[in-house]
Amino acid sequence: MKYKYVIFDFNGTLYWDTHLHNEAWNSFLEKHLLSLSDQEKGEILHGKNNEEILRMLFGETVTDTQIRSFILEKEGMYQQLCKNSNLALAPGVASFLNFLKSRNVPFTIASASGIENINFYFDYLKLGQWFDYRKVVYNDGTLKSKPDPGFFLKAMEVLVANPEETLIFEDSVTGIKSALASNPGKVVVVNSNPHNFQDTELDVIQNFDEVNRDWF
Repeated sequence: MKYKYVIFDFNGTLYWDTHLHNEAWNSFLEKHLLSLSDQEKGEILHGKNNEEILRMLFGETVTDTQIRSFILEKEGMYQQLCKNSNLALAPGVASFLNFLKSRNVPFTIASASGIENINFYFDYLKLGQWFDYRKVVYNDGTLKSKPDPGFFLKAMEVLVANPEETLIFEDSVTGIKSALASNPGKVVVVNSNPHNFQDTELDVIQNFDEVNRDWF
């Protein structure tokens, strides 16, 4: 089977930044005198978008204006950590994206990140040399959070892709469920954190150089 379209999750897939998001949230919680156990952090801070997280932290009385201010504050902390760490794209990403371009394979990003981080990534990581900004699917408030397949279905729509000819790269358990629910031809797990994916029947990689070029 040859795949004609590729969709990438971003955080933890193309950009292994989970530890920086965790550090930014820790700084944000400390600044606002909020204390969470490790278990609570796992339950509240992961697998949800920023608005959902902040409403859980501050209660339903928090205003939309406050939510927006908190999002910009937390993501500002995160973006500074990215700069300070000089974190680059994941191993093998650049060469794989160049390969896809050379084969004229359409591809895009389906990310739960907000526009403030998408803009940052395009500027800081120079994503424009590979990705069409207009085709990136991000959290604009209209799509349900993963594991709902909405992000990937929207990306397929943007690419005018047949699902069975589409390959999706994901890293998280929730994201993998979302990807599978969109019924693509193939899902590849990017084991970046690392999780134990020994029992999965899906292909698992830790470097994009491991991706079989004969799939395209």
